[in-house]
Amino acid sequence: MLQFKPLDENVPIFNQLDADQAPVILINLFTVAASEIPELMKAWEADANWMKQQPGYISTQLHRGIAGSTVFLNYAVWESTAHFKAAFNHPDFSSALAHYPSSAVASPHLFTRLSVANLCVGP
Repeated sequence: MLQFKPLDENVPIFNQLDADQAPVILINLFTVAASEIPELMKAWEADANWMKQQPGYISTQLHRGIAGSTVFLNYAVWESTAHFKAAFNHPDFSSALAHYPSSAVASPHLFTRLSVANLCVGP
């Protein structure tokens, strides 16, 4: 079963779910034992395909650390926190967490884009 570890101890994902924000970006860091990477990939792919069917889902991209790293980063865009919360709290998603390998740890966190002059464009 997937274990959760807050990316921000002061504001864990469960505290973010009631924020009224749109759009939001989910950053989810996964760590897993090297031997269980295929199992992580299978579970993540099933979850991503399920999330893709949920209202408010926009896109996702999975990344892996280089040089043999066992750290993965998922970047997903949602129309709003409310949409993400509905999917995240759905019983089908909750039950799917059991398919992750025992060594898997997830650190999900919600973000919003910022504007910085001459560098990046916010919402």
